[in-house]
Amino acid sequence: MSQHEYRDMLPGHAEFRLPAPAPAQRVNGRRPIPEVPVAESSAVQAAGDTVDVWDQRVAKGLAFLRRRLAGSYEVDDFGFDPELADALFHPMLKILYRDWFRTEVLGIENVPADGGGLVVGNHSGTIALDALMLTVALRDKHPNDRHLRLLGADLVFRMPVMSELARAAGATVACNPDAERLMTSGQLVGVFPEGFKGIGKRFADRYKLQRFGRGGFVSAALRTGTPIIPVAIVGAEEIYPILADLKPLARLLGVPYFPVTPTFPWLGPLGLVPLPSKWLIQFCPPIPTAHLTEFADDPLVVYNLADQVRETIQATLHELLEKRPDPFGP
Repeated sequence: MSQHEYRDMLPGHAEFRLPAPAPAQRVNGRRPIPEVPVAESSAVQAAGDTVDVWDQRVAKGLAFLRRRLAGSYEVDDFGFDPELADALFHPMLKILYRDWFRTEVLGIENVPADGGGLVVGNHSGTIALDALMLTVALRDKHPNDRHLRLLGADLVFRMPVMSELARAAGATVACNPDAERLMTSGQLVGVFPEGFKGIGKRFADRYKLQRFGRGGFVSAALRTGTPIIPVAIVGAEEIYPILADLKPLARLLGVPYFPVTPTFPWLGPLGLVPLPSKWLIQFCPPIPTAHLTEFADDPLVVYNLADQVRETIQATLHELLEKRPDPFGP
């Protein structure tokens, strides 16, 4: 539509004119490209934030190395190095805990805010990943970020490198004197009374608790008057399903069992990658022991209390399995 046609459509506006466009200014005979204001995008801001985060991580890492080289860190009588555990072990294990096993934690309020305590759990999974995931759960979910001091088998502390790593992470030999010292000093101690019978059982016996031994863990709790916190762990049974145990080969290697799983030893090192099962960890209400300290050496009291802990864990395992119908679900 021309200016004349548009003007004729407006009665009373005979002198109406469309404003003429401003003449284009040319530079060196060429029309310049118009400048368009561009706001800072969220992507640029995010990139800047990422750089800041990495700068902070690098700075923290360098500060950590300086402290380690200068020897400015503390290790307790058992060899526990909390700074190394928080800076190295915990972040590595948390990848498995959060992304691979998709772990959910229930009943964390049942773990005391401070003071000594004995956390007693079921044991499974061929290797002790359930114990490691339990330490991450307490450090990650407890309001006071509590460390768990694991009691490990003698076999762990006979291995040259593994022994040092286990002690630095907070573990010690599974014996009553060490457990009592830790609980008396206000530490949370973790124990798995099934031992190798639990982690080495076949997949057909999954989530069926094995015998709890002589109840030595109960005696330690009674002597120190610390509460016993039963914990049920679902998920570890599926990471390395044991189909068979080659006992002659296990005796030859000096290990409690030699597992045959769907992936090991058939796939070689790849068979050591755990299957990504869904994990649930539930802490049960604590069982007080302060009123039973005089019965620490009474076999009947010790046995009955150990049986109570075992039944609590077994019943909780059944409840958790009902909540997790798909072992490899989200």
